[in-house]
Amino acid sequence: MSSAAVRRQERRISPVFLAVSAVMGVTGWAVWTDFAALPGVAVFLFVTSAWIVSLCLHEYAHARTALHSGDVTVGAKGYLTLNPFAYTHAVLSVILPVLFVIMGGIGLPGGAVFVERDRIRGRWKHSLVSAAGPLANVLFAVVCTAPFWLGALDGVPDAFRYALAFLAFLQVTAALLNLLPVPGLDGYGILEPWLSYRAKRRIAPYAPYGFFVVIALLFVPAVNAAFFDTVDALMRSLGVDGRALGCGSALYRFWEGAPGGCPV
Repeated sequence: MSSAAVRRQERRISPVFLAVSAVMGVTGWAVWTDFAALPGVAVFLFVTSAWIVSLCLHEYAHARTALHSGDVTVGAKGYLTLNPFAYTHAVLSVILPVLFVIMGGIGLPGGAVFVERDRIRGRWKHSLVSAAGPLANVLFAVVCTAPFWLGALDGVPDAFRYALAFLAFLQVTAALLNLLPVPGLDGYGILEPWLSYRAKRRIAPYAPYGFFVVIALLFVPAVNAAFFDTVDALMRSLGVDGRALGCGSALYRFWEGAPGGCPV
């Protein structure tokens, strides 16, 4: 097989990603048209599949930026196919974030693509590789909230508006958590190239535990309140009111019963 054919194969969109995208499209249509007999189930499937799509785009952004920064190995690892099962830890990349959305209703940072950093030259390139993932979440949130901040909600069905609000909330929480300067998260990856060699050596042993420390801190009332106050301020700046977000969250958890005060 020629090198050009190999490169095309490495960048061919995965059937898994296409299938998830198809579920997102069909269930999004069902929510928009009120076709589904159970709107909560349609919202659940739409938001979950869209969340998985955003996780894939997050990791793809890391990989694509790494490719253009000098790491030509990301293609052979399957990172450019948008296949969620090609990432370093499928459980951490997809399954755990989806479970957290179902259980806790926040966008959990996913797993990782393995970037060969020694192939990348320049501090700014290293920082940009780390920043690319959270920026994908930010862009996804901006797209989801466009009808809100553009004042273009006329004609948007209530259930679809609520679903977009909740989906945007997941993107905002994921971006915020990922941008924390904690070892193991993208925020630290942005700062790491600018640290001294000695500082990086001292911090490196703690990197595998940073993610779990952040999750534990969210159970501390003061930290939890500060985090969600920040999220609320960002959502309001994007034009999303608390009612739309609350209804979206309630519809998503359809198994808890019909949400009161949320016409659909």
